[in-house]
Amino acid sequence: MITNSDLILLDAGNTFLKVAYLKDGEICVLDRVSFSENSQLEKYFHKLKQNPKALTSVLSAEQTLKIQSIVGNCVLLNPKSNLPIHLDYKTPETLGFDRVCNAVAISVLKNSINTVSIDIGTCIKFDFVQDKTYKGGSISPGIKLRYKSLHDYTAKLPLLNFSESVTLIGKSTSSSIHSGVINGIQAEINEMIHLYEQKFVDLTFFVTGGDAQHFDFEGKNNIFANENLTLLGLYKIYQLNA
Repeated sequence: MITNSDLILLDAGNTFLKVAYLKDGEICVLDRVSFSENSQLEKYFHKLKQNPKALTSVLSAEQTLKIQSIVGNCVLLNPKSNLPIHLDYKTPETLGFDRVCNAVAISVLKNSINTVSIDIGTCIKFDFVQDKTYKGGSISPGIKLRYKSLHDYTAKLPLLNFSESVTLIGKSTSSSIHSGVINGIQAEINEMIHLYEQKFVDLTFFVTGGDAQHFDFEGKNNIFANENLTLLGLYKIYQLNA
């Protein structure tokens, strides 16, 4: 049972709002709520107005303010908040706070010299932490963005959605697109991991994000899956700023 004193963590991504309830520092309930319609959010948070909440958002300032007004009693955390890591980044004002949260989480989870988070969602983000210092990373299009760009920037290619059935060699236009998108992302991630391993020693990877489940990282003893990576980092930052 959720009480009014329980902390709620909110991760507003490009697709949905991830909601986590914490009891004694542990996530006990995890939900995903669509914010495509304000009425859905208002109904969900009607009984949770008094709960303290910590929010991270990759949405526009206007959209984020709207979410704050709906959920109530909310602290918005950002790169200007007190952080348990140092940001070695040329444009911290442009740095998505979800990336900061991931960086904080991996610095807490593993006492390695070098750690990398791989967040596979709307975008595919690699973020690198060295000795408690965030060094930067990379951003590339995720699954939906790749399917959409193939349709939007060509005259005849269809708009497809993710398919579990993917072969290496496509025998139709649709299966060729699936192969290019899904196998292409797998190859991209594998090669990025390889490049990091060539450059750094004592290296640990953490994989997270809504689309991480579609890709295979078996056989690597330095790669760990954690679906709540962003929320864990958000909680650690909240503790420092509460």
